[in-house]
Amino acid sequence: MAATEFRAIVVTRTEDEAGKRTQSSALTRVGDEALMDGDVTVAVEFSSINYKDGLALMGKPGVARVWPLIAGIDLVGTVESSSDPRWAAGDRVILNGAGIGESHHGGLAERARVSGASLVRLPEGVSASRAAAIGTAGFTAMLAVLALERGGVTPESGDVLVTGAAGGVGSIAVTLLHARGYRVVASTGRAEELGDYLRGLGAAELLDRSTISEAGKPLQTQRWAGAIDSVGSHTLANILAQTNQGGVVASCGLAQGADLPTTVMPFILRAVTLAGINSVEAPLALREEAWGRLADDLDFDLLDGLTEVISLEESFGAAERILAGQVHGRTVVDVRR
Repeated sequence: MAATEFRAIVVTRTEDEAGKRTQSSALTRVGDEALMDGDVTVAVEFSSINYKDGLALMGKPGVARVWPLIAGIDLVGTVESSSDPRWAAGDRVILNGAGIGESHHGGLAERARVSGASLVRLPEGVSASRAAAIGTAGFTAMLAVLALERGGVTPESGDVLVTGAAGGVGSIAVTLLHARGYRVVASTGRAEELGDYLRGLGAAELLDRSTISEAGKPLQTQRWAGAIDSVGSHTLANILAQTNQGGVVASCGLAQGADLPTTVMPFILRAVTLAGINSVEAPLALREEAWGRLADDLDFDLLDGLTEVISLEESFGAAERILAGQVHGRTVVDVRR
């Protein structure tokens, strides 16, 4: 293999004579000339499989916006070259979101060329593989915890609910909240299978997701001082209806749906705050704050216990499993394997 070539998972889209569009992905070799514009070139070491990556790799619409596109919304690696004065060859860096794996070539490849303006320095004491295990999922979870804190939710405020608790965002959210002293209630559809796993992360109580997944009243009995929700739709509507006076709900996903069938009543009668979490467009100062807190707050032994490491070629099977709801915790991709 020539020095300018490298392995990458590339998403492509074709259109037949009838106008039907089909998206697919494959592990292939590409050259440096295929890389997009950017002022920093990174030798990628690790990426990960998130729900968005699962959609892109399995040919589902809604994630990839340009074609062909190297998939992967996370990357961790070492700077090879840089025209950005903030970065020099040898620097260890992290990139989550910022359009990679969606509108710009991403991290499921051995090389990447990206904007130095969105890079974060790998925190001291955090290995590259652990940073990938945190990834967009953990970064999103930390942004959500910060939103609760900024809204005044403290461990003394009461129970905090985490939905999709066995997923990547949910697992790390449970771990982070528990570490800060919150009493965490974990919502899952697999309590019998994953109850011990969630309790091991710090969940004090489990809630069957079916109890909050159907249409409910606009105001219900107050239960939650705060919540981190990756589900959306009726689940988010019920959480809002059950949130305490002055509570905060951080919304960071739409696994159930993008709709929000609720009313203004939780907001105007209970002063509930709905905080949106956007990990893709988070400004650099917030990125750095979140990664600093992750380095300080996260129990890395627990992180190791919820992490699986796979090869680049194994990404397709992991993508299929994550869409089928068969994955819990985090899946790291060693792109050099």
